[in-house]
Amino acid sequence: MKNMNIEMNTMDYQGMLEAVLLATQDAISVVNEKGEHVLVNPAYTKITGLEYEEVIGKNALYDIEEGESLHLKVLSTKKPVENTKLKIRPSGKTVVAQAAPIIVNGVFKGSVAVLHDMSGIKDLTDKLNKAEKKLRELTYKYKPEDIIGKSEVIAEVRKMIEKAAKVPATVLLKGESGTGKELFANSIHAQSKRSENNFIRVNCAALSDSLLESELFGYEEGSFTGALKGGRKGLFEEADKGTIFLDEISEISMNTQAKLLRVLQEKEIMRVGSNYSIPVDVRIITATNIDLIKAVREGRFREDLFYRLNILPIMIPPLRERKEDIPLLIKNFIAKFNDEYGRHILNISDDAINKLIDYEWPGNVRELENIIGRSIINMNINERVIQAEHLPQLLVGKKNSNGMEARVQEGELVTLSDVVDRAETDYIKNVYARLNKNKTETAKVLGISLRSLYYKMEKYKIN
Repeated sequence: MKNMNIEMNTMDYQGMLEAVLLATQDAISVVNEKGEHVLVNPAYTKITGLEYEEVIGKNALYDIEEGESLHLKVLSTKKPVENTKLKIRPSGKTVVAQAAPIIVNGVFKGSVAVLHDMSGIKDLTDKLNKAEKKLRELTYKYKPEDIIGKSEVIAEVRKMIEKAAKVPATVLLKGESGTGKELFANSIHAQSKRSENNFIRVNCAALSDSLLESELFGYEEGSFTGALKGGRKGLFEEADKGTIFLDEISEISMNTQAKLLRVLQEKEIMRVGSNYSIPVDVRIITATNIDLIKAVREGRFREDLFYRLNILPIMIPPLRERKEDIPLLIKNFIAKFNDEYGRHILNISDDAINKLIDYEWPGNVRELENIIGRSIINMNINERVIQAEHLPQLLVGKKNSNGMEARVQEGELVTLSDVVDRAETDYIKNVYARLNKNKTETAKVLGISLRSLYYKMEKYKIN
């Protein structure tokens, strides 16, 4: 009875073998001792794109586009070959293959290979990367590694960012428009214990005083015309256990400043139209591009609030003080715009880089990003290297604002604040004139809010 259970004739073996070949989802290919294909299964046709009749009798290299033939290795060594990455033709798919010798009754008869299609894994990886990117967009836009640069000044800022991430203190980011203050605020949050919770960014200059107050602190039903039924949570409540980034903090009114001070002191907010407090646990990071001490002296900013915000000040350097970082930033922006525009720009010429390094960058990193984007748009579809002629006309010549160097050489010595004010005045006038006195476009080019532009134009008496 035992012998009857294990007895199988040649036809039975052949039928079982055919069933196995048909059932498996991996491609199977068999070559004889001469290296000629003698058997492939349906999955092989599906993965490679080669029909049975086309490949049978062809040599072991016939289906390989990139990589070494595992069959030939087995034929030469008579030993198995472990997982090897190959690109096969004509489908162009990437597979991982393994092969082993076929020995029948002690006689070497050829090689059998199994090919695992990796495209499904790649699809899953791509979907995972997209999901991760989407999650990142829903939480915070930047990661710590997005801080690009090897200059000493940016290395020092990076150290300060790491220190700030380890403590819950309020941070004040100071720097000119376009230096990337939001990036640094994101980085602090991403490295902190609050990274799993919300990061909420508020542009204080973009909202009117009444709207900013209701956005920050929320409101109760019926508190004003148009208020939603049931009221609405404010951004401080949304940011509970997380971080709120108040950009252009200098633009908020004295009334809103008083309410922000309450949040810092009491750790609670009060909705518009409400008479009860709501506790909040929020890390506050603020940013400004003006001298807040000067604003305090002029009565435009509360002194007590300033000291509450200025616990951990971090100065973000302008691009003109870290010009050695420009090539690295350009490389990063080229990769970004290649992805966004569907281009394949490989590099930028030395002549173009020299022009960019000569420029003084009043708009800082934001302006550099804008310039690289516009340069790529100026290129023909078949061009791969950004040349000097692709750069916008704004970059022609080295900047020497309002003859300041000449006046200093002639003996006029002024404060650094006066130098900055004069340079800023002349540059705003220049951009404003070139854009036919279009305030909205001028604000966009300068990288500041329209509200900030109006303030500067009033300050410098620009008509």
